[in-house]
Amino acid sequence: MTSTVPASLTRTAEGSSLQAVLLDMDGTLVDSEGFWWDAEVEVFKGLGHALDESWREVVVGGPMTRSAGFLIEATGARITLPELTVLLNETFERRIGLGVPLMPGAARLLAELSAHQVPTALVSASHRRIVDRVLLSLGPDNFALTVAGDDVARTKPHPDPYLIAARGLGADPARCAVVEDTATGVAAAEAAGCQVVVVPSVAPIAPAEGRTIVGSLEEVDLVFLRGLMTPRR
Repeated sequence: MTSTVPASLTRTAEGSSLQAVLLDMDGTLVDSEGFWWDAEVEVFKGLGHALDESWREVVVGGPMTRSAGFLIEATGARITLPELTVLLNETFERRIGLGVPLMPGAARLLAELSAHQVPTALVSASHRRIVDRVLLSLGPDNFALTVAGDDVARTKPHPDPYLIAARGLGADPARCAVVEDTATGVAAAEAAGCQVVVVPSVAPIAPAEGRTIVGSLEEVDLVFLRGLMTPRR
């Protein structure tokens, strides 16, 4: 984590029991999942292996160690996990060197949360070096806190990143709205006890009790997020 949270940001959002908004990065705020797959294809082509398109749904949204480990096992490539992790990060970083496009509705949502002083965190399974690079496109001032995959001992699908983000913002996880795009991220947010909005990207997400699925971020605004919270008795 790279920032401290001003005391003024820990208060409950005005007129609502919503205390904080926690946002995934790849595929949720930025249209980067294709960049990741292209980087994986490029790296493995250099290693003499072609990737099966069906594997894309397997690796999407997961922590680097899981995705890279799967691809090593699936292809039989003669490379270690640490070596592959470095190659993938370097290749992805080169591909987004000129910036990464935001998902439809992302800029508007971030601006609205900032204007209403809603405590907001970026919670990603990507490594810190990648998060910090993508923040240049998202605007670092839009987030009071960021949590990267290598900032924590256990990243998604474990609940730890979302629990750490909520604690860092002084919020009750049950009063946090999470926006995610993959099954891995949804599992982490739900395990943390957060209210989850799903905007599926590469792979569909099955409906479930307490899970709200939308077509794009253009359907999500502050009123919508506040509406996810149920009054305490």
